[in-house]
Amino acid sequence: MSVLDPKQLAFRNAMAHMTAAVNVITSNGPAGRCGITATAVCSVTDSPPTLMVCVNRNSALNPVFKGNGRLCVNVLSGEHEEVARHFAGMTGVAMDQRFGLHPWRDGLQALPVLEGALASLQGRITEVQEIGTHSVMLVELDEIGVLEHGDSLVYFSRCFHRLAHPCRAA
Repeated sequence: MSVLDPKQLAFRNAMAHMTAAVNVITSNGPAGRCGITATAVCSVTDSPPTLMVCVNRNSALNPVFKGNGRLCVNVLSGEHEEVARHFAGMTGVAMDQRFGLHPWRDGLQALPVLEGALASLQGRITEVQEIGTHSVMLVELDEIGVLEHGDSLVYFSRCFHRLAHPCRAA
């Protein structure tokens, strides 16, 4: 691992203070089936519905996403911390076994969709830009599923946290 210069270290520490939704990005197709935990997901536009997903260029899964050309962003609920840990590689569970530990269904073109996810956003990678250490993928959405209620799983200060739904009935 390379040593970070002071500006890189300051940037990483600043980003640790930016609360972000936790997602498992999944794909399936000719390049294989995979999933990775990510917080670098952002809306781009609603016309057409498009997301930006960033994946480290050094990740073994980066070419799988690009090779398949399709992915699903599964927005995790507060109950999915274990899922996040598995797909972040924190538990030592092999990729093929990760999908057997939680309920999944096949989405469009057999994309893995996590049951109980707050949202599932399935789409086509329409553009990829290589910026520094990451591939920035623009994903035009074909299918969107949303649960109306549930707690959220967020990442803040290098830890997972459950964020209660603000409108939950008492």
